[in-house]
Amino acid sequence: MKTDGSIKEIFRFEKRTKLKRILVGANISAGFPSPAQDYIEGSLDLNEFLIHHPAATFFVRVDGVSMINAGIYPDDILIVDRALEPYNNKIIIAVLDGELTVKRLKIENNIWSLLPENPQFPTIEITEDMDFHVWGVVTYAIHKMK
Repeated sequence: MKTDGSIKEIFRFEKRTKLKRILVGANISAGFPSPAQDYIEGSLDLNEFLIHHPAATFFVRVDGVSMINAGIYPDDILIVDRALEPYNNKIIIAVLDGELTVKRLKIENNIWSLLPENPQFPTIEITEDMDFHVWGVVTYAIHKMK
């Protein structure tokens, strides 16, 4: 079953160095520019900010458009934490009949469904005859601004 929220690649998290960047401690306006130099609070380690369970964290590259209304686009990199328990309304990576897919998990009256975030794709209700399990919970999406 092709769900068009497929996963193109999977990468294991490997912390090589601390990646610290300057942290600006003020809300940034999307209007007129404001000098931020007066608001620098220190540095931010992106590894510590984004990765909570290093041994259970993976990066996956998205292939397909079934999650575009959730802000997940083709070629985005998703940070996936396999140590987290999935629950209702979380975006997950699921294995469905041997394929990896990214969808929103819906649990209602003990019935699990995978919801795309694009009206062109159908909801998938999980049945007992399907080979299904949750591979991990998506914690962040990284995509290039165009």
